[in-house]
Order: sequence, then structure tokens, then C-alpha cells
Amino acid sequence: MRQIVYTHLDEITALILFGIGFTQLLLDKNLVKKIIGFSMMDTGIYLFLASYGYIESRLAPIYADGITDPAAYVNPLPAGLVLTGIVVGVSVTAIMLGLTVRLYEKYHTLDMDEIAERIRGEGKDA
Repeated sequence: MRQIVYTHLDEITALILFGIGFTQLLLDKNLVKKIIGFSMMDTGIYLFLASYGYIESRLAPIYADGITDPAAYVNPLPAGLVLTGIVVGVSVTAIMLGLTVRLYEKYHTLDMDEIAERIRGEGKDA
């Protein structure tokens, strides 16, 4: 059992990170904590992709030393996906934080339920 856990430690860590982030995203009412949960989910996915893209006995995908066998190299696609995901994740996080700041300026709270209640109250006044 210990050997299985040790061999799949990256995948287990990615699953735990994703699970904590998902739980935080669903159960917490604070907007900043939801954004942190979203970032933890992103990190878990990136770790999962990076761990499956790495193969211990293979070389980096740079043509060198006259090796022409494609099986000697690691697939570069997971690394590219992780880098693209990081850029998109940072952009989405920045937008979410900007919107959270605007919501806080308007409603003076970060509680989702309280903001929703105030929005519903504004709709009835109109």
C-alpha cells in the first residue's frame, strides 16, 4: 500500500488540492475564499497534467545528440497545456478579484447571501 501511495503521490496531491478547492468553492460564502478555492482547483489540475506529462526515463523534447526516436522524448503537450492554463487562470483570477472589489465597494460585504439579498431588495424597489 505504501509503495502505491509513494508512486502516485503527485496524483494524490493533485486530487486533494482539487477536492479542497472544490469544497471551498461550494461551501464558503465569502467571495475571497471562493476565489482562493478556485485557484486551488486550478493548481490541482496543473499538477495532475504535469505529473502525467513527465516520464522518468525520457529526455526533454529538444532534438540533440542525434536521437531521432520519438519514444526517447517526453510529450511536450502537457507542459504547453499547463502554461496556457496558468495564464488563463491568472487572468480569470484577476477579473474575479476586480469584480469582488467593486461588489465590496457597493455593498460593504463579501458574503454572497447578503449581496444576493440586497440585489433582490433593489429589484423590488424599482
